[in-house]
Amino acid sequence: MLLLVVMFAVGVAAEEPENPYTSGIDVRMGQRQFQSKCTSCHGVDATGGEEADGPDLTTGRFQHASTDAGLYEVIRDGIEGTSMRGLRRAGDQEIWQLVTYLRTLSRYVDVASLPGSVEAGRGTFERLDCGRCHMVGGRGGRLGPDLSRVGERRDPDELAEDLTEPSAEVAPRWWTVRVTSADGMVVEGLRMGEDTFNLRIMDGEERLRSFAKASLRAVEREQTSTMPAEALPEAEVDNLVAYLASLRGSDP
Repeated sequence: MLLLVVMFAVGVAAEEPENPYTSGIDVRMGQRQFQSKCTSCHGVDATGGEEADGPDLTTGRFQHASTDAGLYEVIRDGIEGTSMRGLRRAGDQEIWQLVTYLRTLSRYVDVASLPGSVEAGRGTFERLDCGRCHMVGGRGGRLGPDLSRVGERRDPDELAEDLTEPSAEVAPRWWTVRVTSADGMVVEGLRMGEDTFNLRIMDGEERLRSFAKASLRAVEREQTSTMPAEALPEAEVDNLVAYLASLRGSDP
């Protein structure tokens, strides 16, 4: 009997506290906390990036915690050996509200709830030879965005638009640039980088080419996608969306 009491007591002690602040008001208050305390490391949109030291917080996966209670402890105590400093002066309510806000940023989608089939979508991806331009899990081309974790970056509606209207929103990194040198040579490729004096592009054979702007006769930029706009049946679009949504950094 004593053993059962001890086991029950240990089980109760091991239970993690639940977040008591999960209302819409708590989300808004957590957002305010984030904007005042966290953007310098994680970015205004919480995606981290080149100008921010902290990781992307919108993927739904956290390296040092998986539960709300774990996130609470990370925010309160920080992470030793990193630039993540704890908010020890913040109250319990403020920290829980931050946890609530972070949970709203996740783009995680239960793929099983989508109308398409992951396996059928994988087959369509291979049939259309999408790997010629896109890399998945370290395999494929570099003439289009790496899709290895696209399910973390894009929600299903955005993925569907990417497939059906590829030129609706094209980042400058994927613009096509055509340069004409002083002697009339024309080179075309994807815009890899550009500053006041220089321009770098990747040609169709994935070779990097660098040009001094002062040496060029003309530079033309085409702000549309190089992805073919194929009219796919709705079922195939659904399958491709399910497959792409499943790509979250694990094996494809």
